[in-house]
Amino acid sequence: MSSLIDKILQFINTYYLNPIRTDEGYNLVNTFTWAIVLGICIFGVFKLLNKLEVKITPRFIASILPFVLAGSSLRVLEDSPADIVHPPYSYLLITPNIYFLVFAVTVVCLWLSIRLQKAGLIKDFHHIFAGLGLTWFFANIVILLHFQEVVVGYVPLFVIGAGTGLTFAFYLVAQRSKSSIFTNPLNLSILLAHLMDASSTYIGVDIIKGYYEKHVVPAYLIELTGTALVMYPLKLIIFIGVIYLLDTQFEDDRQSSNMKMLIKMVILILGLAPATRNTIRMTLGI
Repeated sequence: MSSLIDKILQFINTYYLNPIRTDEGYNLVNTFTWAIVLGICIFGVFKLLNKLEVKITPRFIASILPFVLAGSSLRVLEDSPADIVHPPYSYLLITPNIYFLVFAVTVVCLWLSIRLQKAGLIKDFHHIFAGLGLTWFFANIVILLHFQEVVVGYVPLFVIGAGTGLTFAFYLVAQRSKSSIFTNPLNLSILLAHLMDASSTYIGVDIIKGYYEKHVVPAYLIELTGTALVMYPLKLIIFIGVIYLLDTQFEDDRQSSNMKMLIKMVILILGLAPATRNTIRMTLGI
């Protein structure tokens, strides 16, 4: 019996705890596990937003993005060699723990914003909600700039410029094809986030060097092709497939529409979060 327990503990340490302690990245086991957890969390968030009577609109998605920026910059605080945050608290800032931390703070801020609106103290909760996220983000940036210097200042220009340029090129092609799905502003925002993520990976791995991809499939493809440029077609293929399915397979009723928008929000976050973290890290030479 003790031998079985030892094997289970060893399995947990090898595939779950050690990657968190050492920040060594993902493996097939924890990647599959976190994907299942994400799926469960999506349904949990769906129920929570329904309870808070929040309709998931492009406006709501825009108001939540500052918290994505805040969470990503908070993650860089742990990355910093200046030891801004020490163990065991630093473990809260490592994936996947940081997702739960940022989620909790975001929910509290959302609840507070909605309560202020219902109390008649503000007209629109979206504004104060986004403002709280932006305040958190700028506070993180100020702390980072206090401890770190800007080392590679062109990184944000490249990431934003390449992502925007490629997204605009895709928009022109979609417009000529008269595709309402792929000219939709929210869908293009999702593409922009993921192309910025691809750009941050490319510049870190191929141009600056010294950085590497932690996710299993992209890391394998980069090793297979010998270049992080493979991230661009990978992102496009996934984007086109997923967005097409979302916009053609969901029904038009309110519940289905809300779920579709929630999934789109999650996909956008999964692109913007690593793009932001990577960009800040490389800019500061972390």
